[in-house]
Amino acid sequence: MRNYATQMEAARIGIVTQELKTVASKERMTIEELLPLVKEGKVVICANKNHKCLDPEGIGSMLKTKINVNLGVSRDCKDIELELQKVMSAVHMGAHSIMDLSSHGNTIPFRRKLTSECPAMIGTVPVYDSVIHYQRDLANLTAKDFIDVVRLHAEDGVDFVTLHCGITRKTIEQIRKHKRKMNIVSRGGSLVFAWMCMTGNENPFYEYYDEILEICREYDVTISLGDACRPGCIADASDVCQIEELVRLGELTKRAWERDVQVIVEGPGHMPMDQIEANMKMQQTICMGAPFYVLGPLVTDIAPGYDHITSAIGGAIAAASGAAFLCYVTPAEHLALPNVEDVKQGIIASKIAAHAADIAKGIRGAKEMDDKMADARRELDWEAQWECAIDPENAKRIRNERKPEHEDTCSMCGKFCAVRSMNKALAGEYIDIL
Repeated sequence: MRNYATQMEAARIGIVTQELKTVASKERMTIEELLPLVKEGKVVICANKNHKCLDPEGIGSMLKTKINVNLGVSRDCKDIELELQKVMSAVHMGAHSIMDLSSHGNTIPFRRKLTSECPAMIGTVPVYDSVIHYQRDLANLTAKDFIDVVRLHAEDGVDFVTLHCGITRKTIEQIRKHKRKMNIVSRGGSLVFAWMCMTGNENPFYEYYDEILEICREYDVTISLGDACRPGCIADASDVCQIEELVRLGELTKRAWERDVQVIVEGPGHMPMDQIEANMKMQQTICMGAPFYVLGPLVTDIAPGYDHITSAIGGAIAAASGAAFLCYVTPAEHLALPNVEDVKQGIIASKIAAHAADIAKGIRGAKEMDDKMADARRELDWEAQWECAIDPENAKRIRNERKPEHEDTCSMCGKFCAVRSMNKALAGEYIDIL
C-alpha cells in the first residue's frame, strides 16, 4: 500500500521509492544526490501507479537527455498493429517515452495495450481524444467533457499528459493583434483556441486547473504543460505570444508543485540557432528549473524530408543549454505519418543530438562509449566498432556493400589510411602504399 500520492510527495517526506532507486542506478547517482532534485521538481519520474510494466526513467537537465517518440493511428493510417510494431521498434532503439497521438477510432484499446505492455513512459494529449471519445464536434463539447477524458487517461495508466493550460482568452487577442506568420501550429493548442472562439468560454484546462491537479495527484500523472504558442516557423520565434505563454506556464508550474504534482514544460518549435540557448535559460528562470521538453527546435524551415536533421541540430544545442527531453522529429515531419523507417531515422537523429549534448554537459559516463570507439578505430577493430555504434546494422551494411581490397583499410583511403600508417610507423614496420 503506497503511503504517498506522487513521486514528488514521496521525495518531500523522505520516502525513497523503487522508481527513484532505479533512476539513481541508471544515472550513476546516489540516492542522496537524486532525492532533493525530485523534491524540488528539477527532476521528474513519470510513473503512473497503474502503469505496472514501466521501466522508470528520470527527466532533468542534470541527467542523461531523454528522447520521446510520437506515434498513433489517424484517419488515413488506421493500422494499429503497424503502430504497435513502431512502438516496440522505437523502444528497442532506445526511445524513453512513447506519446500516443491517435486521432481516429476507438483509442482506448491501443492506449491500454501500451500501458499494459510497453516499458517506456506513455504520454497522451487528452484534448485530441475528447472529440473522438464523445464523437461530437468540438463546439459541442463541454469543459467537463475535457476534464473527464483527462481522468480516463489517468485511469488507463498514462504517465504524463500534455495539457495546453497556458493559453487564455487573452491569447485570442494577441494572436489577432500580432499577426504571426504561422499562427498556432500546435494541434492541441489550435483545438483549445478554436473551442474558446466558438463557445466564448475560457480555456477549460486553465479554468479547471485545480481539478486537473487533483486527478494527476490521485494517479501520479505528470503534467506536460503544452506550449500552444510555440513558433511554427523561425520568423515567429521568441515573439510576444510565445513568451507571454511561457510566463503563465511558470505560474502553473508553481501551482502544480504546491499539490505535489510533477511538471514538464514544453518548448519550441522552430527557432534560429542563435536564439536557442537564451530560450533555454529563460525557461529555466521563469519555470524555476522544471524540466524542459522541446520539439527540435528546428533551425530552418526549408528542409522538408530532412527535418530529422534540422531538429537534431537544434536539439543538440537545446540539450547542451539545459533542455532535458527531446521530442524526435522524423523525415516525414510536415509531410505525412511516419513509417517504420522514418521512425528509425528520427530516433537515431535524436539519439545523436542527445548524446552530443550529454558529452558537452559532462554527464556521468556519457563519454565512455566514444573513448571505446576511439580505441577500436585505432586498432582497426571493426567488430569492436560495431559494438560502440549507435546504429551498428547500418554501419555494417555500408562497409559490407563497399568491401575494401585489404581488411585493415576502408574503401575510402585504402593503404593511404592514416591509422594504418601510424600504427605501422610507431611499431617500426615498413609502410607499403603502392
